[in-house]
Amino acid sequence: MVRRHHPRHPRRTDPAGRTRPRSRTRETAWTIAAYETPVSDRMWHLTLSGATPAPVLQTLLNRLAEGDAWETAIGGPATEKTVTEATHPLTDAGWRHTVDGRWIRWETLQADAGVQFDAFAAQNPHSTLASWTLWAGPSIDHPTWAIHASPYTPAPLLTHLAEELAHGTGTRQSSPAKPPYTANLTTTPRPLAPAPAAQHTSRHR
Repeated sequence: MVRRHHPRHPRRTDPAGRTRPRSRTRETAWTIAAYETPVSDRMWHLTLSGATPAPVLQTLLNRLAEGDAWETAIGGPATEKTVTEATHPLTDAGWRHTVDGRWIRWETLQADAGVQFDAFAAQNPHSTLASWTLWAGPSIDHPTWAIHASPYTPAPLLTHLAEELAHGTGTRQSSPAKPPYTANLTTTPRPLAPAPAAQHTSRHR
């Protein structure tokens, strides 16, 4: 199931006492969930913030359309093998790897994008905590955009998202490229009117 969240226009008060809409770039804009049957409990899910770049979302939707991402192992938590599989694009790209208690992190040398694995949350398939956090921006606590994945999210799906990060898609983004909730997955190039006009004139001289 893929669900797109609609804006609710929440408001906040600034120091001068004025109210203004909250930024929606960090709020959940998309939820993708897998169920074994229409009436069963949710097996795994992903949430994406409003400023997640369109190419990242496109990659995710393409993988889901292929079907194999819906297959998930039932009966075991994340293992060292699945974690290695999910993050090998980051290792191959030379990302910095650190371990801080329950958190295992991979970050660019510029620290402007990263992936975090929560080993504690991953042990409980019904945990409300995210096992995986993929982000880009100033820091994981203040990201420009972020993706959160629950326990049991298929490693192949995470691998493709990690490849997007490793190749730099959206990782240098300092501000949202498009307003949330209106991102276009495909765009039509703007016509370059001057160039065709010049070529047409030269052919008739």
